[in-house]
Amino acid sequence: MTLHGNMLGPEPTLLPIDPAVAQLDGGVAPAEVAAIHPTSSIAWAVLAEQALQDGLTITGYAYARTGYHRGLDQLRRSGWKGFGPVPWSHEPNQGFLRALAALHRAAAAIGETDEAARTATFLADSDPEAPTALGL
Repeated sequence: MTLHGNMLGPEPTLLPIDPAVAQLDGGVAPAEVAAIHPTSSIAWAVLAEQALQDGLTITGYAYARTGYHRGLDQLRRSGWKGFGPVPWSHEPNQGFLRALAALHRAAAAIGETDEAARTATFLADSDPEAPTALGL
């Protein structure tokens, strides 16, 4: 019997460059960037992080969930099958991973323990370095 493919598991998923990053880096307000690029995980992640920092937990949760789902769509379009590495070191993946971490924080803050556990596991499974990089 011959085995084909990567015996260690699926290849890492690498998302394409997100044009929203340049706008955010250029000082455009995150809400404006999200309106221009509604499929951008990074725009929603930044909105979620800011809302959570400001104590707006439910707003942060909503922004994070939007960024998370936009990221899942992007991952699937990039060949992801629902599992496998999503490396933090690949900068275009960071929007999705930041949205996932923000969703974890928001879920934990409102006592949604099952979601908090699921998102923590998903983040670590995506890249074991991501939780540390994101301060979790």
